[in-house]
Amino acid sequence: MPKSAAKPAVDPTVSLHLGVDRSSPVPLYFQLSQQLEAAIERGALTPGSLLGNEIELAGRLGLSRPTVRQAIQSLVDKGLLVRRRGVGTQVVHSQVKRPLELSSLYDDLEAAGQRPETRVLLNTVEPASAEVAAALDVAEGDEVHLVERLRLAHGEPMAYLRNHIPAGLLELDTARLEATGLYRLMRAAGITLHSARQSVGARAATEAEGELLGEPVGAPLLTMQRTTFDDTGRAVEFGSHIYRASRYSFEFQLLVRP
Repeated sequence: MPKSAAKPAVDPTVSLHLGVDRSSPVPLYFQLSQQLEAAIERGALTPGSLLGNEIELAGRLGLSRPTVRQAIQSLVDKGLLVRRRGVGTQVVHSQVKRPLELSSLYDDLEAAGQRPETRVLLNTVEPASAEVAAALDVAEGDEVHLVERLRLAHGEPMAYLRNHIPAGLLELDTARLEATGLYRLMRAAGITLHSARQSVGARAATEAEGELLGEPVGAPLLTMQRTTFDDTGRAVEFGSHIYRASRYSFEFQLLVRP
């Protein structure tokens, strides 16, 4: 008895309320890309979902195929979709928007439903450089703990984290560092995180950074330096991190001064 053909996967965009306003000055492709991006952000299009045929989507919306292709390409350029040969167009994940507050990347990814994963690249003790000594308020040359990690979400690299911690502050076992976030380990050790001094910047990726993060040389990276203090005013961590700008952004809340 011949086997029946496998049923094609249902296009997840069929269940979305997509539409365009032809009287609007906003380009049609941009209207569509904004609606698809919003669906990814709210979880209606989940990571791993395969978008259907561009021709079928164009037919449903009464749009030209080039318009639909341009909308999808704009989300590919943002890193929200990826085109895979032999597979189709697939949802990667929404961009992580991190509030500028005293929280860890691990916690932020988990809160965003991004399934964080950590690979410890280096876990060692080294003499404090002048910069590290000044940040941690120790003498230059004193031993400090250095941890370098690659943080991933849904299997994709998101950030390269480099942290210096005062020697003897807490146990920094590699297995525990790969299982959870640094701030969680500190809290579990009885350290009360109170405040931080932080600066955010941007620069182009070097060849080594691009290879590590899956970005081309010269791709934009977000940078962050942070010194974290406990409730006694002691510096407990100095972090120097880089993030993929295509996958990550910082959010600010600005208040008008009376």
